[in-house]
Amino acid sequence: MLISFVSKALAAALLCGSAVSKRVELDWNIEYMLANPNGLNERRVIGVNGKWPLPEVHVNLGDKLVIHAHNKLDEATSLHTHGFFQNGTNFYDGAAGITECGIAPNSSYTYEINVEQTGTYWIHSHYRAQFVDGLRTVLISHPAREAYRYDEDVTLMLEAWYHRESEEISEQLLSTSERVRTAPFLPHMLINSAGGADLNRTKIKMTAGKTYRLRLVN
Repeated sequence: MLISFVSKALAAALLCGSAVSKRVELDWNIEYMLANPNGLNERRVIGVNGKWPLPEVHVNLGDKLVIHAHNKLDEATSLHTHGFFQNGTNFYDGAAGITECGIAPNSSYTYEINVEQTGTYWIHSHYRAQFVDGLRTVLISHPAREAYRYDEDVTLMLEAWYHRESEEISEQLLSTSERVRTAPFLPHMLINSAGGADLNRTKIKMTAGKTYRLRLVN
């Protein structure tokens, strides 16, 4: 009797889990494009499917996040799910030169990431400093039941933005010339990939009496 009850309970749990958990599949063409997020300087960035900034990625606990990454760049690339432990799946960690070789130009690689944590994370390139050039986005993993009660969920991504590409900045910082290496260069500030006069787009309208959850990604 007890064994039968336990078996039925386990079967029900498995059925519930399979109904809730799902494969979240994304097909990403990683490619160059032009952007001018602060209205001061248009330059080449790395976008996905002809868009920059990249859209937020939302998953639920127990899901499997599947990203089909197609590299349309002229150099290797990779994707790192920042903050995910990747226990037993380090080959999907995206650390080029450590856990993978990087995705070669005109090649593809599929990441299959088990969602075993909840909270606010981000996905970014882990090849050289490509995330500086825009290959990054917010990843939010939702629990089955929220621990907090709130009316609205707001994400603020705080970003340093340079008018030069990351490769040029890296060459300066690695220069053997102290004069070149220590020459000042200042980042501009973006909030949710908008800056300059466009910072007005990031204003948050709040209503008295409501509760807001702020997710800060730096």
